[in-house]
Amino acid sequence: MAEAMRGVYTSLTKIRRTVFREVARIAYEDTDGVYDEFDDLPYEIISGDVATYRESVFLERAIVGERIRLAMGLPMQGADRPAKISEGTELAAKPETYYEPPLINIINFACNACAEEKYVVSNLCQGCLAHPCKEVCPKDAISFIDGKAHIDQEKCIKCGRCRQACPYTAIAHWQRPCAAACGMNAIGSDVQGRAVIDYDKCVSCGQCLVSCPFGAIADKSQIFQIIQAIRAGEEVIAAVAPSFVGQFGGRGNVDKLREAFKKLGFAGVEEVAIGADLCAVQEAGYFLEEVPEKIPFMGTSCCPAWSVMAKKEFPEHAECISMALTPMVLTARLIREQHPTAKIVFVGPCAAKKLEAMRKSVKSEVDFVLTFEEMAGMMEAKDIEYTKLKGDGASDFDVASASGRGFAVAGGVAQAVVDAIHKDHPDMEVKVAAAQGLENCRKMMKDAVKGKYDGYLLEGMACPGGCVAGAGTIQAVSKTAAQVKAYSKKSPHKLATENMYNKYLDVLERAEDGVRSEDAVAESLEAQKGEA
Repeated sequence: MAEAMRGVYTSLTKIRRTVFREVARIAYEDTDGVYDEFDDLPYEIISGDVATYRESVFLERAIVGERIRLAMGLPMQGADRPAKISEGTELAAKPETYYEPPLINIINFACNACAEEKYVVSNLCQGCLAHPCKEVCPKDAISFIDGKAHIDQEKCIKCGRCRQACPYTAIAHWQRPCAAACGMNAIGSDVQGRAVIDYDKCVSCGQCLVSCPFGAIADKSQIFQIIQAIRAGEEVIAAVAPSFVGQFGGRGNVDKLREAFKKLGFAGVEEVAIGADLCAVQEAGYFLEEVPEKIPFMGTSCCPAWSVMAKKEFPEHAECISMALTPMVLTARLIREQHPTAKIVFVGPCAAKKLEAMRKSVKSEVDFVLTFEEMAGMMEAKDIEYTKLKGDGASDFDVASASGRGFAVAGGVAQAVVDAIHKDHPDMEVKVAAAQGLENCRKMMKDAVKGKYDGYLLEGMACPGGCVAGAGTIQAVSKTAAQVKAYSKKSPHKLATENMYNKYLDVLERAEDGVRSEDAVAESLEAQKGEA
């Protein structure tokens, strides 16, 4: 499972972060605009002539080369023609350049061609007299050869009963890690057995890329373009997601966060928990107005991967997903009101936010999206040691409520909305159902459309654990969740309704955007295709 590797520093983690660091370093230091230094990077990252991770040092460098391209927001080159890594860099060097789709990419020659789902008998099998595995198999797929159990894969329906019945746990359930983590069933195999993504299904949650132990899956980055904007003298402002707490060390350290962004060249930083407060107030209003008179139930809107999945797979109930704008969009629009010409960078845990920022049907005001791991690479490039920064002495943003900051952890969104409803309707019963992971979210929606959740508020989170488990996070999920909850309690405001910026909601909402429009779904899916 993806969670098994989260927060564990592996050789794959080292390569991934080294690529981010080196791309950022060159972007900061290059002055001639040639960028041919990128062509030498694979030899610096993978030195010597002996392979360390794979069967060939040349293969290792080729894979690193593709990762460098993706980290620059450029398309992969493949292995079927000679090409320089720096090819096309002049296009990527433009600050306004957005990556070409698809966002999530599989490096074909890095894929291990893992076996698809199946049950296999290990050498732990004792050939026992009872052979319960054979007795419980509904398809007579198990026989005994040389005293050991054998599963006929042609007959096996993968029900798992044999595994459950085996007293020696001798039957293993093999799953391709990326496919097991994909709640959209979007990953299949090509003729060579390598993984391929069905971009008509993919919603860019990014769980596949953090679950692949071979590092064959990566998303495109905008590190290069953000640094170009900074170097061009643009006013670049960061909007940081609530899950930032503990990502770079410490227990919040807002003053250190501000100093880190300043050293990176940002003109300012705001917490997206402000927008989370506004989102909670919006959703509370919509729920009171529409459930159950206009719609039978209402799903939250802040997670773009869940929202797109729900609207795509249940189009007849698309109107049941909240019209509220996401915290990212509301925060960016608030910043835009005060800084009309600034470049706004959402910094957070989520790969899907990169596609949300690209939508045209819902103008986000977000110019770039940066994950926490990508930001860590930028800090390394500038030799910034986060925990050693002095900071400006301000220990809190002092703006967002505890409710807004709680959006980062599963259950936090629904709780914030319920608390906002209870502010004016203290005796109202608000029923809530919540799901984590897209497969569970789908099950929740299936039950909802059958009438099980009439009158309910539904919270959907694509990542198990919530935003603290996003594909762009650095720390272990449980550790970050605990730190976010502790930081939330420090807020001088308890409820989202106490946020001073709620008075601007009518201006920020811009209802003509048509948040419920199917255009947003179509755009997100279309943006995944491109050269794939």
